Amino acid sequence: MAIPVIDFSKLDGKERAEVLAQIANYCEEWGFFQLVNHGISVELLERVKKVSSECYKLREEGFKNSEPVQKMNKMLEEEAAGSTAQRLNDVDWEDVFTLQDDNRWPSNPPEFKETMMEFRRELKKLAEKILEIMEENLGLEKDHIKKAFTCDAEYEPFFGTKVSHYPPCPRPELVPGLRAHTDAGGVILLFQDDKVGGLQVLKDGHWFDVQPLADAIVINTGDQIEAVSNGKYKSAWHRILAKHDGNRRSIASFYNPCYRAVIGPAPSLQNDGELYPEFVFGDYMNVYQKEKFGEKEPRFAKVKKAEKFGDKE
Repeated sequence: MAIPVIDFSKLDGKERAEVLAQIANYCEEWGFFQLVNHGISVELLERVKKVSSECYKLREEGFKNSEPVQKMNKMLEEEAAGSTAQRLNDVDWEDVFTLQDDNRWPSNPPEFKETMMEFRRELKKLAEKILEIMEENLGLEKDHIKKAFTCDAEYEPFFGTKVSHYPPCPRPELVPGLRAHTDAGGVILLFQDDKVGGLQVLKDGHWFDVQPLADAIVINTGDQIEAVSNGKYKSAWHRILAKHDGNRRSIASFYNPCYRAVIGPAPSLQNDGELYPEFVFGDYMNVYQKEKFGEKEPRFAKVKKAEKFGDKE
């Protein structure tokens, strides 16, 4: 079974109603779908591929000294000496750094920052279009989610980008590329490798490949959308498999609430009761950072509505 693919250009044409219905269905049934013809130019995507690949080449030696590589090498040495190899479940076979407007960016290659800033601007606009569609499909007032994420425009939403590579692994059966988890935030936009696979999403108890698709943007919903929709839209479990061959590129951008935002089910979606608590997003992140790879339901149970940022009942 293939992950759903949507031609986003049809949203502004006579097939708009059909596209809206598809997005609603995929948010409910999958929590994952791919967009083609999404409005971000192929020329820009090609530049992003180029600078991220060049940037990784400058980081490659550093990865060879990273914790997962050291643990793998030690285990293989012990295996050669007669020990039984045990799967490494506490590390990820991943080289990663993050980009935010106010943190330090790589200075090489020279065009990296300009290219990625342009890319992030385009992704942020796309994320806000997706939120508008979710609001329309859920029957919410326009900008309901955006207002919730920004404390009614008092703050900017958090928008971060995670630049990852998953290098070839000598024993991919012994280590995850990235452990299974759901994403904490709102809408996630992924520009994944168009040749090297490995991303999988969990549906109905089975893992399905998110097939590489040239120039597509993968969309998935995070825990905050699940809460705002009162469970109508689910954040999906996903993981990345380590691979013996190929160096997988993965650039994920996260459109999240500001840390002071109070998140909870929209009043119009509470016909079956309030299935999720109201809570401060910053409090949720404090829990998530400790329990990212655990079940999400206990995370919701540990956070409650706060009158102001950081307060707990």
